[in-house]
Amino acid sequence: MHFVTDVPKMKLVFLLVVSLACVAESTQTCGPLERVKMKSQWMQLYGSSFRTREKFSSMVWSYLFRNNPKSMELFTRVRGDNINSHEFKAHMVRVFGGFDILVSLLHNEDILTGQLSHLRDQHNERGIPLEYFDAFFNAMKFSAPHFVPKFDQDAWEACYDVIKTGITKDLASE
Repeated sequence: MHFVTDVPKMKLVFLLVVSLACVAESTQTCGPLERVKMKSQWMQLYGSSFRTREKFSSMVWSYLFRNNPKSMELFTRVRGDNINSHEFKAHMVRVFGGFDILVSLLHNEDILTGQLSHLRDQHNERGIPLEYFDAFFNAMKFSAPHFVPKFDQDAWEACYDVIKTGITKDLASE
């Protein structure tokens, strides 16, 4: 008789465990699968051709400056006022070349941490406000689906968060 009364409790415990597992699974983490997905999609985007890289980069920076006009002030040295200038195109290549390195290091935490520390120092020296990291990623999220079929925004958000957190640990908001 005692066993029969425990069946509803066991069902309740089972449902609770399954529910918790679903919640845990839906929480965004940059796990091994997300890292592979982001790396694969980044290769589709960045590794396909220089022309594609240039179009993607231009789209990202156009979106960023259009939606965050004040951010352009941070790029006067590289002619942020004209994304078609040779100076700014060279800057775009440097920025996305650096991002390419970070994406390729997602599976090597120790080296990734070292690279993020280096970039943190650079961004601190240049006074890049924290909110522009989100603005930059919003520009990437807007642009990437134009070049990557079935863009996995969830994987990118989770893994970009690892990158952003590593660079912005000590940055202040504007």
